[in-house]
Amino acid sequence: MFSFLKKNKPDAPDEKSDGGWFSRLKTGLARTGNQLTGLFSGGGKIDDDLYEELETILVTADVGIDATRALLADLRHHVREHRLSEASQMKEALAYCLLKLLKPLAQPLQAHTHKPFVIMMVGVNGAGKTTSIGKLAKYLQGQGLSVMLAAGDTFRAAAREQLMTWGERNNVTVIAQQSGDAAAVIYDAVQSAQARKIDVVLADTAGRLTTQAHLMEEIKKVKRVIAKVMPDAPHEVLLVLDANTGQNALSQVKAFDEALGVTGLILTKLDGTAKGGVIAAIAKAHPIPVRFIGVGEGLDDLRPFVAEDFVAALLGLDE
Repeated sequence: MFSFLKKNKPDAPDEKSDGGWFSRLKTGLARTGNQLTGLFSGGGKIDDDLYEELETILVTADVGIDATRALLADLRHHVREHRLSEASQMKEALAYCLLKLLKPLAQPLQAHTHKPFVIMMVGVNGAGKTTSIGKLAKYLQGQGLSVMLAAGDTFRAAAREQLMTWGERNNVTVIAQQSGDAAAVIYDAVQSAQARKIDVVLADTAGRLTTQAHLMEEIKKVKRVIAKVMPDAPHEVLLVLDANTGQNALSQVKAFDEALGVTGLILTKLDGTAKGGVIAAIAKAHPIPVRFIGVGEGLDDLRPFVAEDFVAALLGLDE
């Protein structure tokens, strides 16, 4: 990894002890990394053709038009300022510009500030929301925190059963009802967590399309009901995004943030088919902290977002 990527990088588990997290992330982003490696390893000069090819790769990698233009403008300035001329020098310059764009999003979740710390999980169907709750529960337990799950997706029996399974795997209590109102389930969970002195409540909610106004109103109600139990809750509203949805993820960020005030993002399914660039589009158009990224289905496959690792993986660099 380039020296400036290593500098001030947060401490992370040893690569050998965590099952090769960086290797898995790099593999997951190889689709884009291989294209960029091929572009910069040709041995040519930095010219307009190189910038044009780079623009095409970035746009097709879901970076989006606006973020791509901003990145290229910053890159051109960097190249001029440092008098770079070889295509092989462009990769480090691009890494520098990408890190500058993404670094502000790398803000870890702080779940120690309230007790219970209530996290409301939201997102569209299929984004990996319920699975992310199970993985997040495992992560928080690893931080020494006790966790309770609230099965607030009362529309799908399968979601409730899935959450119950995650609860069993993590040995945590799941508050659920066979049917009923999502807000009531989560209300009960927060009250129960207060009584049992649980550290964190993870509240699942029904997946919904941002175009379904009545469903978005229901999820606003859930947030209001949580505040009736704890006036300052929820303390975190986490939006789960499927990295494969491309620019559609950006429209989800805007819609859910407008409705609920999203405080953090979880980017899932960075496991081979995702191009990864949408995170740059979000950083440019609607910057919200990326709390976690996920690379697979395993219980440990959700980790805090580290901008330096992500940039290195996206560009096909070594750790």
